[in-house]
Amino acid sequence: MKALDIALENHLMAGTVIPAHPLALDQHRNLDESRQRLLTRYYIRSGAGGIAVGVHSTQFEIRDPEIDLFETVLRMASEVCAEEKINRPFIKIAGICGPTAQAVQEAELAVKYGYDMGLLSMGGLREWTEDQIIVRVQKVAEVIPVFGFYLQPSVGGRIFSYDFWCRFAEIQGVKAIKCASFNRYQTLDVMRAVANSSRRDQIAMYTGNDDNIVADLLTPYVFTINGETYQKEFVGGLLGHWAVWTHKAVALLEEIKTLKAGGNVQALLAKGVSITDVNAAIFDPAHHFHGCIPGIHEVLRRQGLLEGIWCLNPKEVLSDGQAEELDRVYAAYPELNDDDFVSEFLSDEKR
Repeated sequence: MKALDIALENHLMAGTVIPAHPLALDQHRNLDESRQRLLTRYYIRSGAGGIAVGVHSTQFEIRDPEIDLFETVLRMASEVCAEEKINRPFIKIAGICGPTAQAVQEAELAVKYGYDMGLLSMGGLREWTEDQIIVRVQKVAEVIPVFGFYLQPSVGGRIFSYDFWCRFAEIQGVKAIKCASFNRYQTLDVMRAVANSSRRDQIAMYTGNDDNIVADLLTPYVFTINGETYQKEFVGGLLGHWAVWTHKAVALLEEIKTLKAGGNVQALLAKGVSITDVNAAIFDPAHHFHGCIPGIHEVLRRQGLLEGIWCLNPKEVLSDGQAEELDRVYAAYPELNDDDFVSEFLSDEKR
C-alpha cells in the first residue's frame, strides 16, 4: 500500500482547507484545460492545504466512457501542483467511487499520478450490504490511504449504522473521514464510533456538512469511554463550498483555530449562520440541491475564474430564483467573498 508521508499525515491531523475541485468546461461542454489549470493554481495560491479532484464537484460523469475525463483531470491537477513547486504541506486527494473492481482501479490510477489519499464515495451502492462495503474499503485501503466519506442521501449517498462506522474506523488504511451527512444525528454516529475505536487518535475528522461548517469546526464532541472523558473534533473541511471564496476559507479556519485557544465564540457562530445562508444560495437546497454544481460555477464565473456554468449534464443548470439568491447573499455578506484576492490573482496570471 502507498503510505501517507508523515509530514502530510501531521498536516492532515492538524486540520486544513481542502476545496472540492470543480470541472471547467467550454460552451461546447468540452474540457477547458486552461481554466481547469487556472482553478488548481487559484486553490494553491489561496493557501489551501490540499485539493480533492474527481469528486462530486468535479462531476461524476467524467467517468462515463463517452466522456472519459477522470484520468485527465487527475493528471492535470497533479501537473499543476508539480509546476507550482509548493513549499508547504499540500495533500492531493483523488475521488474514488464505483464497485470494488472500479474503486481499486481508480485508486491505482491515483497512485500513478502521485495522489496521497483516496476520498472513497459510498454512492451508488444502495443494494450492497454493510459487510460488502467494508470489504470494499479494505481492498481500496490496500492500495492507497483512505479518506472516508459519509455522503448525504439527497445527492446519492445512503444512511449507515453506528456499527458500520465502528468497523470502518478499525480499518488500518483509513486516515480521515469526511462527514457530509447534513444531519446532526448521523454526524454524531460517526464521531461517537471514531471516538470509541482503537484508532481514534489516528483518524482526522473533516466536515463536509456545507450547511453547518463553522459550528462543526467549533463543536467539541465529548464522550465517556471506559470511565474516562474523551474529546474528538472536526479539524478541517473538505468542502464543495470551499471551492469558492477559498482565500477567505483559509482565513476562517485560522480564525477558528485561534478562537479555540480563547476568543469570542458567539461572533464566530454568527458568521457561521451567514456562511450557511450563502451556502443555501450556492447549493440550492430549496430545489433538493439541483443547482449545487451550477451554483459553484456561477460564483466562479462572476469572479472571472470560469467562463461559464456549463456542466456535462445539460440539465444541470441554475434553479429558478437561484441567481437572485446569489445576488442577495453577495450583497448581504460582502466580507465573505475573496473577489479582491481573485482579481489580483488573475492580474498576476496575465503578466
